[in-house]
Amino acid sequence: MNDQEAIGEAVARTVRALRAGHGWSLDELAGRAGVSKGVLVGLEQGRGNPNLGTLIRISEALGVPLTRLVQVEEQPAVRLFPPERQVALWHGPDGGRGVLLGGSDPRPSLELWHWELRPGEVRDSDAHVPGTKEIVYVEDGVLTLRVDGRSDRVETGTAAVFAGDRPHSYGNDTDRDLRFVLAVLDL
Repeated sequence: MNDQEAIGEAVARTVRALRAGHGWSLDELAGRAGVSKGVLVGLEQGRGNPNLGTLIRISEALGVPLTRLVQVEEQPAVRLFPPERQVALWHGPDGGRGVLLGGSDPRPSLELWHWELRPGEVRDSDAHVPGTKEIVYVEDGVLTLRVDGRSDRVETGTAAVFAGDRPHSYGNDTDRDLRFVLAVLDL
């Protein structure tokens, strides 16, 4: 494979992935970028030879630098986050903690967390960027989940999906420890 073919495949793969990550149709990206749908179809299939102006318009519409579209080196299919790379980013007053187990980049990004809250501990969170979704699974205990003024109890073995783009908090209103896993999708 020559350099031009490798770049064409990189652009195709990246544009498809970023467009899908935004949840956009071909028509929507074409409209946002000011290019024809036919140009995008060819681009995503690795056909054609788009000019620099077209690539710049597409990168701007997708919100990424041009270099991101033409990077030939692909991220590995699997990225490992061994325990020494997992970071405790929140420490509760009574010993609870929130550990970022791993994440992806750039946007849309996905984070996976493991939380432990001691009795009475609460972790308040500001609203994330618009469109952010979160899903929590309670391994042990009872989570008091507060989202935009509403309070729900999430029992052991239960999962809950909620809008992370609203003020929210995770709390332990019981007299026993709480453990839960949290995934954050930041669109």
